[in-house]
Amino acid sequence: MTKKIYISWEDFHQHAKELSQKLKAHGKYNKIIAVSRGGLIPAGIIAYELDIRNNEAINFSSYDNDEKRKTEDIEFEAHVGNVDENTLVVDDLADSGRTFEVLRKYYPKATFVTVYAKEKGASQVDVYAEDKPDEWIVFPWDI
Repeated sequence: MTKKIYISWEDFHQHAKELSQKLKAHGKYNKIIAVSRGGLIPAGIIAYELDIRNNEAINFSSYDNDEKRKTEDIEFEAHVGNVDENTLVVDDLADSGRTFEVLRKYYPKATFVTVYAKEKGASQVDVYAEDKPDEWIVFPWDI
């Protein structure tokens, strides 16, 4: 994975809005849990687009700098209350799918969504806006 794909703010915002439109057709939601840090920005856009005011965040870290942590070493902290079928769990990207694989054990009724999904991670996502190749994604906030 040497090639990098750069996503502009404009493109990201548009794709997050496209995800919101898909979610309107998918179900009714009244709560968002953003996976910090990457999920914070798309969760905010979705919250405005779907008029959801019940928003929470969880801290989830599966990387140490650029190194993937072993699944048993993943740090996870959350105080989000009741999570049901009307809850969205939002992240920016489903890369390998590990994040949602772990979180589905805690929140089996939630709907898991991302703006982008790579082939390996797409199976862990219920709704996403756009496929991405197995290249390094550089988000606008990383530039």
